[in-house]
Amino acid sequence: MRELTRADAGRGEVQGLVRELAGPVFRTLPWRAVAAGSLLGLVAAAVPRLSDGAGGPWVALNLLRAAVLAHALALAFLLDDRARHTTAAVPTRRPLRAALRLVPVIPVTALWWTAALLLVPSSVRPPTGAVTLEAAAACALALAGAALAVRLSDEPRPGQSVAGALLVTAVLAVLLWPDRWPLFVAPGDPKWAGAHERWAWLLAAALLVLGACLPEPTRGRLRHRQPRRPLTPSGA
Repeated sequence: MRELTRADAGRGEVQGLVRELAGPVFRTLPWRAVAAGSLLGLVAAAVPRLSDGAGGPWVALNLLRAAVLAHALALAFLLDDRARHTTAAVPTRRPLRAALRLVPVIPVTALWWTAALLLVPSSVRPPTGAVTLEAAAACALALAGAALAVRLSDEPRPGQSVAGALLVTAVLAVLLWPDRWPLFVAPGDPKWAGAHERWAWLLAAALLVLGACLPEPTRGRLRHRQPRRPLTPSGA
């Protein structure tokens, strides 16, 4: 009974923290960056409809990929927190603070992606499941990069650096990725299924990195401790 009471008390405490923190965290999310990236992505996705499907499925697929990249670049700013060094000292653990930043954006991203897909005419729309896997992997990579930057540095707003690194990585992947393990293939290509197996592995790896980077680093906690006073000789 005591164990159940303690568990209930713990759940109640967490729920209370969530209610208290949800509003302030929601207001500090980088909604302008998310809106800008999402709008740019929707414009890219709408090009095939505006041009009556000119270019065919291959152009429509690459425009959807460009739309995903725009949204992913916006997500790279999601863990930016000007008050990071202040909140590091509060008893609320980083995983909870990060979850409060991630959870509101998930339905926004899902709605945005649905709209992006519907903007592409059905005659040139790529296979929905496969391209959704690509989108999920790209977004997860952006969030993993942001979490890794927060984990490994003291920079309160690493989003700009993460977005720049993600953009450079995307360009290099298009130009230099080995042909024997292609990622960016066209529907109907014999390598389509194999490419999306690699996208699935990328998604899994990004989620693992994201999960591993959320807890507070031990060195970070030690860094914020008060320094010890130097020993002085007796009688000084």
